[in-house]
Amino acid sequence: MIKVLNIISDKNIGGAGKCVLIFSEKYDKNKIDLSVAVPEGSKLKKPLSELGVKVYEVSGIADKSFSILGVKELKKLIKKIKPDVVHTHASMSGRIAARLAGVKRIVYTLHCVYEPSAFMKSPVGHIINKTVFTLFADRAIAVAKAAKDNLTAVGINEKKISVVLNGIDYPPKLSEDEINMQKKRFNINDGQKVVSIIARLEPVKGHKCFIDAAEILKKRGTDAKFIIAGTGSYEEELKAYAASKGNCVDFVGFINDPLNLTAVTDICANASYGTEATSISLLEGMSLGKPAVVSRYGGNPGVIKDGENGFLFPVCDSEAMAEKIEKLLKDDILYRKMSEKALEIFEKKFTAKKYAENIEKIYYGGKEG
Repeated sequence: MIKVLNIISDKNIGGAGKCVLIFSEKYDKNKIDLSVAVPEGSKLKKPLSELGVKVYEVSGIADKSFSILGVKELKKLIKKIKPDVVHTHASMSGRIAARLAGVKRIVYTLHCVYEPSAFMKSPVGHIINKTVFTLFADRAIAVAKAAKDNLTAVGINEKKISVVLNGIDYPPKLSEDEINMQKKRFNINDGQKVVSIIARLEPVKGHKCFIDAAEILKKRGTDAKFIIAGTGSYEEELKAYAASKGNCVDFVGFINDPLNLTAVTDICANASYGTEATSISLLEGMSLGKPAVVSRYGGNPGVIKDGENGFLFPVCDSEAMAEKIEKLLKDDILYRKMSEKALEIFEKKFTAKKYAENIEKIYYGGKEG
């Protein structure tokens, strides 16, 4: 048996947090002794504890990739529990602390897709990135091919990178009474179609594009409810923006049971333009047979095949987004075909069991996920 410590700096439960939860539920408990370090006050503590995982709250790491205090506190924790493997999620502090504490295998996951700066792609940038990687990591995990491309673009050797697609478990099916209860909870009228976006309220998630698309469709007389779920630093600005557009969307805040919203959703939306790898929310929708309308950015095209299980639209193009949503809302035959295809693709590529097996393989020194 090997000891594994996961380190995550997110206080909220975003895509990275969901990956940690999924692995924590599906890993082989006969082979791995798992513990997770989280920031103080993290929303991950409770669900991880309920899964029987040892959880350590650490000062100085909340929503920060690097801090001196974070390195100091994590180093103390690592020396205390003596893990064989440290796996960090957006935590440079964790990688540095692990190396300083003498950990033999350090893995980190790149959960987002971004456009590297010109400097990062320059020869000098390559030298810096290669040096930092060699010093503080042994392997990188990219959750989409687009994420791997980001890493190789800044000089990381592709032989050191494993692409491991995110995966989720099959969700429980809600009864008719439960569906009706959720519709009442989210103020959905009988027969009303629902388009929802579940994502952190940050600029790069493209919520303004979604709001604009909702406004366009409302002006055309579309009787659908557009829902935004999540919290973040952009919340007040988005609410003000939506108010200026006639309050065409409903904000429901952070919900700890997003699958219940997805269950009463007809179309899953994603408008990201800055950081998106393999969206867990899109996978959850696919597992329930929900087609999606998403931006042609990052890992989205690796999940949604245009014209098969949903539609892609150009980044920040609200007109195109509205057009694709409207097409799905109006064409019942097309919707059913895409719904069936969504479930089919999910079952082939994105199950939680496959994800956990691939991560375990990397912990044991496997080169590919």
